[in-house]
Amino acid sequence: MKLYNLKDHNEQVSFTQAVTQGLGSQQGLFFPNELPAFELTEIDHLLEMDFVSRSSKILSAFIGDEISEQEMTARVKTAFTFPAPVQPVSEDVACLELFHGPTLAFKDFGGRFMAQMLALSSDDDEKITILTATSGDTGAAVAHAFYGMENIRVVILYPQGKISSLQEKLFCTLGGNIQTIAVDGDFDACQALVKQAFDDQALKQAIGLNSANSINISRLLAQVCYYFEAVAQLPQEKRNQLVISVPSGNFGDLTAGLLAKSLGLPVKRFIAATNANDTVPRFLHSGEWTPHKTVATLSNAMDVSQPNNWPRVEELFRRKTWQLNELGCGALSDEQTRAAMRELAAEGYISEPHAAIAWRVLRDQLRDGEYGLFLGTAHPAKFKDSVDDILQTDLPLPAELAERADLPLLSETLPADFAELKQYLLTKTV
Repeated sequence: MKLYNLKDHNEQVSFTQAVTQGLGSQQGLFFPNELPAFELTEIDHLLEMDFVSRSSKILSAFIGDEISEQEMTARVKTAFTFPAPVQPVSEDVACLELFHGPTLAFKDFGGRFMAQMLALSSDDDEKITILTATSGDTGAAVAHAFYGMENIRVVILYPQGKISSLQEKLFCTLGGNIQTIAVDGDFDACQALVKQAFDDQALKQAIGLNSANSINISRLLAQVCYYFEAVAQLPQEKRNQLVISVPSGNFGDLTAGLLAKSLGLPVKRFIAATNANDTVPRFLHSGEWTPHKTVATLSNAMDVSQPNNWPRVEELFRRKTWQLNELGCGALSDEQTRAAMRELAAEGYISEPHAAIAWRVLRDQLRDGEYGLFLGTAHPAKFKDSVDDILQTDLPLPAELAERADLPLLSETLPADFAELKQYLLTKTV
């Protein structure tokens, strides 16, 4: 598999290089040279396979002979140890539940697959520092995927006071090779610090820098797999008129869905659902890219005003000669999000804010004869405080959260200042 840098097409790397390097020069994202596509009969055959076997075929289609099919199957089997069930909500709408992994969020798929790919491609004595920013769920997924791995240090930046307390507990209580930093700023500030670190060549070399954000191609490709898993669970008549609504922050999840469509998965259209940080919906309506200052919302994992993966979306549309106006979109305020959560509860389905936004935008845009699927990206209990308050309930904590709820936080606090982060990275060892 060859990939090129979206900011410098002359920079071309292998899949292994892209996984270990994270970003290209000028902070450019890597994108596949070839966009594989399955024939209709191949799609039908894939949809009859089990999740692990199918996912191995999909990933091998992108990655090629860089990793043998036998090795790929073994790695996927280790990474994908939990289901992605489709849960019906109403007659024409269902939720793809992606929160049945160890950290109760969709990021478990990408985080665990990336850990397998990095372990496969790293030398035994090579020391790696994974630096990543999180707006909520990435931190836990990456921390748990790499926890206890030899020669790998994980440093996670998150906006202080802007993620849920239970999200924080999931990854800031591990210690060991997992280091967490509460940054005095928003998620975009955290993301900017990560980008600055990658621009510092001396730092990159000194600590073996890598990123586990959705900018890493291995995480992105892993997410393609559960879109196929979703369609495989639907009866044939619902597959032909399928509309998928994706709660969108950094836009990695939507990019993965569009790559699934590019492979030949029968999806009629996608909808990008955001909160008040609505840069993309405004862009799709006006053609003007005008990010506003990030605002804090109930759906904090989507509090991103400059989504990193958007250039990949544009590149895919350009390569496939799709029209951006074919992409649906919508944005909800916190007040509308609360109302959506209550409406969903009245349908008999308890949801957290992100999925509720995707459901509401989907419901408002679904046409007669279509079947809608919205992504449930996190377990409602990860947002217990807001869910309990809005729905006047008392959600029980799953074991994964209950066992960490009372543990002390091990985070350090830093200002949004690169010089201080660099000092930390160079001097703070595991």
